[in-house]
Amino acid sequence: MPRTIQQLFDLTGKTAVITGGSRGLGLKMAHALGEVGARIMLSARKADELEAACADLQDTGIDARWVAADCAVEADLQKLVSETLQRMGDIDILVNNAGATWGAPAQDHPVAAWDKVMALNVRGYFLLSQLVGRQSMIGRGGRIINMASIAGLGGNPAGMGTLAYNTSKGAVINFTRALACEWGQYGINVNAICPGLFPSKMTVGTIDAYGAENLAAAAPLQRLGDDEDLKGITLLFASAAGKHITGQWLAVDGGVSAVIGA
Repeated sequence: MPRTIQQLFDLTGKTAVITGGSRGLGLKMAHALGEVGARIMLSARKADELEAACADLQDTGIDARWVAADCAVEADLQKLVSETLQRMGDIDILVNNAGATWGAPAQDHPVAAWDKVMALNVRGYFLLSQLVGRQSMIGRGGRIINMASIAGLGGNPAGMGTLAYNTSKGAVINFTRALACEWGQYGINVNAICPGLFPSKMTVGTIDAYGAENLAAAAPLQRLGDDEDLKGITLLFASAAGKHITGQWLAVDGGVSAVIGA
């Protein structure tokens, strides 16, 4: 008998690892998964922010823990996976969300800054996916959700200076497709979310420079993203409701990518 919609979206007994989960979109995705029963392992660089985020989740009845780790450092990623396996068992859902950006014109972009963005936004996703795949998902299946961006679909207006970020997020989209093709045989679904502009620490400069009202006006839905807007797609990609979806990306941007023809 087919499962009910409630059963398809239920994550009771599942363990989810979310990088960059101490604040912003990562914490909102943690709430989405935890609210339907998943146990949450948060990771970010700063222990105090992780402790506060875990308390926020626990206050709503979610089973949440944390491990401090820099997702650009391979040893930290190994620690994250090993501690999660020891403390919570197998990993069912991996959300690669940690990321960085750097604003500079292409002709003046520091190579070290380029390397920093690529190390976290691309290399870190690969390393953590590989570790989780080898040690937990291959042989039993799982879900990997990669945080991309509509910036990965093309360029940004002159003056924004986001060459490294756009390039890295384009790489994430094709990393998602390629990994889905390789790991589908193991029952692992790999998909990507491409947010548009959401107010956050990373986007505050853009919002200040262009104005929230002006940016909202550029979207067909006439607004920026809010605290609820990633929850539905995160749950779809993480749950049995999305079991026949893999290798895909979805823009959550109020229609901006439709305007620019991406």
